[in-house]
Amino acid sequence: MTAGMRHFLEVDDLTPAELIAVLELAEQPRPSQVLAGQGAALVFEKPSARTRNSMEMAVVQLGGHPVYIRPEEIGIDTRETAEDVIRTLGSFHSLVAARVFEHGKLERMAAMNAAPVINLLSDEAHPMQALADVLTMKQLFGSFGGVSVAYIGDANNVWRSLALACAMLGIESRVASPPGYGASEVDLDRVRGAGGEVTVFDRPEDAVAGADVVYTDVWTSMGQEEETEKRLKAFEGFAVDDRLMAGVSSRGVFLHCLPAHRGQEVTGSVMESSRSRVWQQAQNRMHAARGLIGWLLDQPAAG
Repeated sequence: MTAGMRHFLEVDDLTPAELIAVLELAEQPRPSQVLAGQGAALVFEKPSARTRNSMEMAVVQLGGHPVYIRPEEIGIDTRETAEDVIRTLGSFHSLVAARVFEHGKLERMAAMNAAPVINLLSDEAHPMQALADVLTMKQLFGSFGGVSVAYIGDANNVWRSLALACAMLGIESRVASPPGYGASEVDLDRVRGAGGEVTVFDRPEDAVAGADVVYTDVWTSMGQEEETEKRLKAFEGFAVDDRLMAGVSSRGVFLHCLPAHRGQEVTGSVMESSRSRVWQQAQNRMHAARGLIGWLLDQPAAG
């Protein structure tokens, strides 16, 4: 084990200065080959097109060899404990990135300090998505000062990580959710503790007024399928459509973490509009991953 090893389980595991450094590395056209001759374990309890492809290509671009691991191949806490899994994988790989249901598994893995652990998604956070989101904003607006983001929908793991990243970079953050699906006081306090403020709205029209970014996610995430009908009713009136986008700033854009359910949280016309930047955002998953891995593996061990 290595004392003081850095992990990335949520955006605020970085300082604001470190977050900016990661974004700068993400934009380097010729990244340092920090993974030359080394492996990266990519553990997926949940499947994902963007996460797998972006991570595998980021590892390759850093000179490494990605190994995709299906859930039944290791069985975290069924075949082996999370602690034993990370110690095994850390024997072969220079980093372990995992997409899991329970965030606590990642925390237990990181506590072993057997290898740097990266959260590819958990029930609590989606920090790799947030890196791509703010990288996209940096490319679109040049800087973060004066940028406002309105998140419409379920204040879930995607929103949580995005709000933290916005707080750390000085981006104005707004959120509008139906009753029962809004940000908790604990989440709002954490965002405020990261240096930002979130304005909570009941109506999406109010949240997007003059906003530079309108962001949404699916109303029913993986693992919540039994709640689909209930959620469809709860989120009526919260779809991002042309009418809603008419209220944004003159430079306003639309973002979505994908996959999108056209006709539910967003209309096809918005997805295909000139304001949509979802494909640039999706590509930035790879660039952001490359920047994060490059930064993470360049950190001197403490202790």
